[in-house]
Amino acid sequence: MLTLPNILTLSRIFAVPLLGFFLWWPDWALGYLIGFFLYCLIALTDYLDGYLARAQGTVSKLGTFLDPIADKIMVAAVVLILTAQGFLRGPYVGDFHVIAGLIILVREIAVSGLREFLGGLQVSVPVSRLAKWKTAFQLVSLAALILGGALHGQPCQAMGEGCKTFAESWLHVVGLTTLWLAAVLTLVTGWDYLRVGLRHMD
Repeated sequence: MLTLPNILTLSRIFAVPLLGFFLWWPDWALGYLIGFFLYCLIALTDYLDGYLARAQGTVSKLGTFLDPIADKIMVAAVVLILTAQGFLRGPYVGDFHVIAGLIILVREIAVSGLREFLGGLQVSVPVSRLAKWKTAFQLVSLAALILGGALHGQPCQAMGEGCKTFAESWLHVVGLTTLWLAAVLTLVTGWDYLRVGLRHMD
């Protein structure tokens, strides 16, 4: 059923390849700036489709199925592209920040499988307050890293290798910090989901 909320959800999925195109070249500042606004637009539709579905009473099985998939596709695509282009990198620890992105991706896959398993048992897992904070930190993190790419360019590998000062790369620092906060909350909420699942496993 192609209601307006479902159309918005589908538009998020179809916009991901376009977002990937703008983020593919790390030296293309304009592309990253366009990608930032596109990312914000996609994030806005994530709020709008759920709000409209509830307000209009048009919550559908298709929307319930597509909404979490659209979120995970966007997050996975952005994390992988930013990793490939060197944006999950910082002074002192280098590429260690990739682990935060990996934690987020592994959790998304695991929770999707767990939800599918519990759905077959007619067990619903409500979204917790911590999970909403995780999503918020995640959105802010990726937005900051993308905008940082537009304004600051690529980050450095280690101190002393042409690194910018904090004032010149503060968006990148904000992005990496909130990425780790999202990763920590990802582990906490992922364990909460797993505990529910373990209660229903033989």
